[in-house]
Amino acid sequence: MITIDNFSIYIAGDSDVIEEAKKLKVNLMILPIGGVYTMNFKEAAELVNITRPDYAIPYHFGDIVGSIDDAINFKSLIKPPTVVEIKR
Repeated sequence: MITIDNFSIYIAGDSDVIEEAKKLKVNLMILPIGGVYTMNFKEAAELVNITRPDYAIPYHFGDIVGSIDDAINFKSLIKPPTVVEIKR
């Protein structure tokens, strides 16, 4: 967790959807979606839809595990008002 000027950011490392994460109230979630030693895109989307941050950025895809399709699928599962940014 990082907070700068009342803007809170949660950067999940190699992690899964855990009870503590479901209780987070943050502005931005940066989540792995590769599915190997981390949550997959469906699990990450579940967490975002539970916590409802303003923004979500998926990572940990496209090199060794996961693909751009995982990021696109993640984005398609996210409910408003969360905005998803896919960075390559």
